[in-house]
Amino acid sequence: MLILTCPCCGVTGEETEFHAGGEAHLTRFGPGSTDDDFESYLFMRENPKGVHFERWRHVYGCGKWFHAARCTTTLEVFGTYPAQTLAPPQELCDAISAKRPGWSWRALS
Repeated sequence: MLILTCPCCGVTGEETEFHAGGEAHLTRFGPGSTDDDFESYLFMRENPKGVHFERWRHVYGCGKWFHAARCTTTLEVFGTYPAQTLAPPQELCDAISAKRPGWSWRALS
């Protein structure tokens, strides 16, 4: 069971209080994009074994979207941060790197 903390309202709860919304930090393509770009946005997702950044919504609380960093193999949640953030906060990346030597976040273009 995942335990998440909503960074918007501060409530900590089980994953059943939240709803997963897929991969975070995707480059979104709109009108005028090429078919290949739009297809990549719709269907091509990371599926890493290890640290992954995801979008979550606090369904049974404030209703706001946020991002969470978690490990897909151990289900460890490293932290959460507001969805309006374009990249994971440096202190979160440092905390992950401390637990996973050699790990680094790569900016998605």
